[in-house]
Amino acid sequence: MNQDYIKPDNWCIIEEGFDAERVKSSESLFSIGNGAMGQRANFEEYYSGKTFQGSYIAGVYYPDKTKVGWWKNGYPEYFAKVLNAPNWIGINIEINGEELDLAKCTQVSHFRRELNMKEGIYSRTFQATLQNGTEIEVNVRRFLSLDLDEAGFINYQIKPLNKDAAIVFKPYLDAGVHNEDANWEEKFWEPLDVHHHNNRGFVTARTFKTHFTATTFMHNTILLEGTPQNSTPQATKTEDHVAFSYAITCPQGQTAAIQKIGGYTVSMNHDNTQVAAENVIDQALAHGFEAYESLQKEAWARIWEMSDITIDGDVKAQQGIRFNIFQLNQTYLGKDSRLNIGPKGFTGEKYGGSTYWDTEAYCIPFYMATKDQQVARNLLAYRYNQLDRAIENAGKLGFTNGAALYPMVTMNGEECHNEWEITFEEIHRNGAIAFAIFNYYRFTGDYSYIPEKGLEVLLGIARFWHQRSTFSTYRNQYVILGVTGPNEYENNVNNNWYTNYIAKWCIDYALEQTDRVKAEYPADYNRIMAKVQLSDEERAAMQKVADNMYFPYSEEHGVYLQQDGFLDKELITVADLDKSQRPINQKWSWDRILRSPYIKQADTLQGFYFFEDHFTKEELAKHFDFYEPFTVHESSLSPCVHSIQAAVLGRMEQAYTFYLRTSRLDLDDYNKEVEEGLHITSMAGTWMSIVEGFGGMRVRDNALHFEPRIPAQWEAYSFKINFRNQILKVSIGQNETQFALEGNEPIRVYVFGKEILVEPNGLVTV
Repeated sequence: MNQDYIKPDNWCIIEEGFDAERVKSSESLFSIGNGAMGQRANFEEYYSGKTFQGSYIAGVYYPDKTKVGWWKNGYPEYFAKVLNAPNWIGINIEINGEELDLAKCTQVSHFRRELNMKEGIYSRTFQATLQNGTEIEVNVRRFLSLDLDEAGFINYQIKPLNKDAAIVFKPYLDAGVHNEDANWEEKFWEPLDVHHHNNRGFVTARTFKTHFTATTFMHNTILLEGTPQNSTPQATKTEDHVAFSYAITCPQGQTAAIQKIGGYTVSMNHDNTQVAAENVIDQALAHGFEAYESLQKEAWARIWEMSDITIDGDVKAQQGIRFNIFQLNQTYLGKDSRLNIGPKGFTGEKYGGSTYWDTEAYCIPFYMATKDQQVARNLLAYRYNQLDRAIENAGKLGFTNGAALYPMVTMNGEECHNEWEITFEEIHRNGAIAFAIFNYYRFTGDYSYIPEKGLEVLLGIARFWHQRSTFSTYRNQYVILGVTGPNEYENNVNNNWYTNYIAKWCIDYALEQTDRVKAEYPADYNRIMAKVQLSDEERAAMQKVADNMYFPYSEEHGVYLQQDGFLDKELITVADLDKSQRPINQKWSWDRILRSPYIKQADTLQGFYFFEDHFTKEELAKHFDFYEPFTVHESSLSPCVHSIQAAVLGRMEQAYTFYLRTSRLDLDDYNKEVEEGLHITSMAGTWMSIVEGFGGMRVRDNALHFEPRIPAQWEAYSFKINFRNQILKVSIGQNETQFALEGNEPIRVYVFGKEILVEPNGLVTV
């Protein structure tokens, strides 16, 4: 049974009623971020129940030493941890001499959390009876500013209901935090300085090893009935903690409040983080809580103006897609090319590093279509800037001559994932990075990236595939041995079809682009060749590998085999698997999973998704019908690809079921793990399942093509595409599709192959 306590709503995530068993899940679901930092929805006040406290700063990490039982050559030295940052939201509260702690109150009623996605504001309200009999009503609003992205704002209001109350607000900063997933229980932050003056507090700490310095800061204002009080706090401090204490008497029925400004200034952005923190506070105070709250609403309105997807007639589907779009924008806004999109964003610590192949395979299409193309270009530049590290990573595994293996998990370009079957074997990640370069050019028409930067990446990847292939005299073809494909429920297999196919494609594409750059950009070509030293002999050897790559195939079934030994398995479909055995990753031994036919996520079908134009619809149907029945969808990246392909095949009921699963994966906690954090990167797949699945959007020959379809459950849906600096709005109903263009030039689009001309500021109905 999936959880279903989140109330259906078009624009808000709402929880009603306090349940201690849900606290950690809600801390994930109600997380907030602004691209520069983020935090789980922990209570501001002390809570003695089960909680997972987490605040995170973009780009700040710690190299936690790898923990393995048996060291193998080539292992990464460390696993990069997304660091739990010093906590600035804390406000302990004492009322008539007793600490407010929801785990210990005699009664908690009218408890409600709301994450308003339209405005980017998180709020919480409740009434509680303390053990001393005092009854209170609490209202809290919190947001991380998009305009002043080093600052967050909290407005915490308390109204005594049955008697006057002596209230003590105790806001604090705490750098004595630990990571839930630390390998060796180490402390990651070294305190450098703690100081305070007036209503301001500062804790400056530095990460061990990586030496990021962060100043965590706060400023507090106490109010009674909305009027600021002249409060001089008592202050206490330790080497990693500073706390203030403000006492105020609040008459019954009136409202006492603390407004807390807090956040981080980091050495990545400032020479002196303490001076920078003072400046952020000055700026925040110059405008105040209400002004920044208004700016927050305006900033989110601008984001939604471009990236919103509307769905009429299905509130749960609408809530799901907006939640996904909201979290993607909270995680990454494209302002800083040093940053990338971590699989948990700012909502948890699992999976460590900040960058996976998910970015290239799933996220780039969302950012290309909903933002300025520079954002996607920044994501490509991130990999170019780490090319030397990718060459180093390959060198550690014995590859030479500029062969590049991009890391499975990284923060700075170094591999920092430490399970051998992933680190050494899940090499298909290289292919996604090359595919993203192709995909960017296909969508934006901006070829300049390839001669400037992309070709060097493509050649490094092609060299890796050339060297990683083995000539099989038995088959008289090239094979790729000992790999893990996208289906991580098979390790150390030979000739994973998807890996072999993308390897061949990467070599072909790199050599094609080399020829084009030579013909059209001779100066860039000469600069690149002087650097990479690509000889005619090496080119010919690479081409030979691509032309003679082996692809396992079953004549009996008429399908490409996921890998050489797939048909040796006991082929029992998921439908015939006892429900009590699911999810298998929580019920079975790893040995049993590896021998089973069960597929974690799209594998062969991932290749059919990327290279759709290489295959007929009949071939897709045959492969879908063969592999989907064995797929357990225990990866967050799985349902979206299957939803798109089911839609292409016109199987709308199945496509809709997969869409709901991908869009509500976390809201309904399908995989029973949401308390660990959200699945941020797969959220881009949800966007794709509507735009590419139901909308049927493709780019072919420099033009947008659509094959619009609509689930029976919906009345209509709409989305916008920023295609080559013109914004096309597509509205799809049960009987018609409408196109509207915001731009200066008419645009040609194709609907089921028929050409349609859309004029600027005009509306075309098909």
